[in-house]
Amino acid sequence: MMKGYAGRVLEIDLGARTHRYVPLDEEIASLYIGGKGYGTRLLYDRTEPGIDPLGPDNPLIFATGPLNGSVAPQSNRFAVVCKSPLTGGIGNATCGGSFAYAMKRSGVDVIVVSGRAASPTRIEIDGKTDEITFLDAQDLWGKGTYETQQILGKKMKHAVVGPAGENRVLYAGIVSDERIAGRSGVGAVMGSKNLKAISLEGNRKLEMDDPDAFKAYTKTVRTLFAEHPHLGSSMKRFGTGGIVNTTNARNILPTRNFKYGHFDQAMDISGEYMEDHELKGVKSSCIHCPVTCGRQVEVEGKGVVKGPEYETLALMGSNLEIGDLKKVDEWNYLADDLGMDTISLGATLSFAMELGERGMLEVDVSFGDPAGVSELIRDIAHRHGVGDELANGTKRMSEKFGGTEFAMHVKGLEMSAYDPRGSYAQGVEYATTNRGGCHVQGASMYLESVGPLTINPQNLKLKADIPVVQQNLACAINSMVLCIFTSYGMIPAMIHNMDPSSFTHRMLSKAVENLGPLFRLSQSIKGKPMLWWEKWMTQITGTPMSAGHIQEIGGRIFNLERMYNLREGLGPEHDTLPDRMLYEPTFPGMTSGHPLDQLLPRYYRNRGWDAGGVPTPKTLEKLQVQV
Repeated sequence: MMKGYAGRVLEIDLGARTHRYVPLDEEIASLYIGGKGYGTRLLYDRTEPGIDPLGPDNPLIFATGPLNGSVAPQSNRFAVVCKSPLTGGIGNATCGGSFAYAMKRSGVDVIVVSGRAASPTRIEIDGKTDEITFLDAQDLWGKGTYETQQILGKKMKHAVVGPAGENRVLYAGIVSDERIAGRSGVGAVMGSKNLKAISLEGNRKLEMDDPDAFKAYTKTVRTLFAEHPHLGSSMKRFGTGGIVNTTNARNILPTRNFKYGHFDQAMDISGEYMEDHELKGVKSSCIHCPVTCGRQVEVEGKGVVKGPEYETLALMGSNLEIGDLKKVDEWNYLADDLGMDTISLGATLSFAMELGERGMLEVDVSFGDPAGVSELIRDIAHRHGVGDELANGTKRMSEKFGGTEFAMHVKGLEMSAYDPRGSYAQGVEYATTNRGGCHVQGASMYLESVGPLTINPQNLKLKADIPVVQQNLACAINSMVLCIFTSYGMIPAMIHNMDPSSFTHRMLSKAVENLGPLFRLSQSIKGKPMLWWEKWMTQITGTPMSAGHIQEIGGRIFNLERMYNLREGLGPEHDTLPDRMLYEPTFPGMTSGHPLDQLLPRYYRNRGWDAGGVPTPKTLEKLQVQV
């Protein structure tokens, strides 16, 4: 058995109510690590082109990686992979909490759920005895994710869907603890299988190549994180909500369905305001994570619950022109309990508001007014009234009611909360990321416009280079499976502590802008492990890992995803941004929007793709991508 792996895949057929354990494919694991990478390889190999995402032939794949099951900080996330019902292409999401840890303790690396149950069903996996039990879930059907987990109890760890998943809302998610695998509609796929919950427990230990080195080094990393200005200070104090004022100051905070990048009431929905006025009780974190980025707030009638992250504060706050944090807290709780992605939900609500404002849709919600929003969120989850239309997302709504030019999605996935007109590399990332308009498949904006080192977000230098490196890195991180926030520690404390207006900071930013070729070259070197995930991978698996290895594996995964999308009809014509982003300026002196037409050819060349955006045979052979 490979070190770092349980060595088994659990295959479950819901229709036949059967299961079997099969050995982990070590060749796939060596090429794709685990998590999202392993899941993508299985999805590509086990499905025919053109399957119905909500049909029984679409497998729902839960996958861990070699770092899961350890006590490494930020290591306890699992990936979910399937064909997306929202985009028709590759679908995936990751989720924190404690489920991944319990999954590895159950002696399972990957769970592949196929078929469809005849009636609402839940599954229990006893990792101590390998017993799998199919149980009736009719009594849980219709219940929220919090009540469902409460009924199921604390003995096991759970992954569940709420009413949104049951009713196949195309951006429904899968909830575990207070965390959610939100993006691309994975919850709708789970609901379409009449699967309410997977529960598991176990007591197996993770086998490591060098446990002593891992233990000693992990103590060092915990200290590093604790002393890091971002992970150990601002993230602890403000959570991800600390980004609100930064994006607002840089004119990239989505406001009024992305029409503007600045919101006058941004401070009222910020992490700073939350710290001063809303925080209740203990800040939360995933198991073994010292960062405690989770917030605890009070919602009337519900008590102390998980507070909103940055994406929710922006998409359901400024983007709706709502400056009332208590309302955003309420809507965040509703969305989590009903089991919906708040990014897609917020973008769809803002699109509906603009349609209503233009007389293109009858809807009882409007910008700047919280009235009716809670009721509409419930209607979306249950597909009642106009909520049935919003449950299909902005792309399908725009095709039915019009407004494609201000429907804020890429490939059908609603864009996350960074306006690319002020963050050019992030715009390239949105346009080219395989699952659609998402930031955590690369997070280029952190290196470019919201981190401590801003690289002139509105020039063209480095803007086709950053996304390639960041997308590859994210693919690898989501296959280990780590939290994307671990990469935020890459920028040293000394840079965080610099005065942004200082000569040294300006010169450093300028130097980085002109390092395109060197930037790519530095990431291709296969030398000694330098960063924590490289060292952990080496210590746990025994296989040397460095930046060059990470980029190669990440590039392999990204290109396989690309080939899956091409197979399913998502071609280079879908590598674009909404017209509002391309043609409507928001900065003084701008005459248009994002210059994607100038950057996309450079990106394709950097990827080793042809001028039409298709990976060349040479690139696929080099990366060992079998299609």
